[in-house]
Amino acid sequence: MTATVRAADVAVGTELPEQTHRVTRADLVRYAGASGDFNPIHWNDRVATEVGLPGVIAHGMLTMALAARAVTAWIGDPGALVEYHVRFGRPVVVPDDDTGAEVVVRGKVGALDDDGRARIDLTVTSGGEKVLSLARATVRLA
Repeated sequence: MTATVRAADVAVGTELPEQTHRVTRADLVRYAGASGDFNPIHWNDRVATEVGLPGVIAHGMLTMALAARAVTAWIGDPGALVEYHVRFGRPVVVPDDDTGAEVVVRGKVGALDDDGRARIDLTVTSGGEKVLSLARATVRLA
């Protein structure tokens, strides 16, 4: 697969399509099984609150993956993602109901270089608050 977004079609300020992801407790169970991360803060309210969290929280790496998905969906090729960095700012609190939490990912081209690469600046929120800080991806354009 090759990137489908061409350098000629991208400018600084180009916005990626917004993506909204719903994360439920069932998703946390599935992610725990896939990742091997069975830390009880991701499924047990009592443990989560005992350690000072507001409740059960999503795995940070799951939140990070949802943000990366917005970039790879836009570029059209997961292999075109050449660098990715985030800082975890706030947890995504996942209530014990059928609705879960909403994670919203927005992205914008922040810089272009002469090698056909673009820096994507991401804004990732849940409950109206930023959950990832300094979230940036570098992609190779077609």
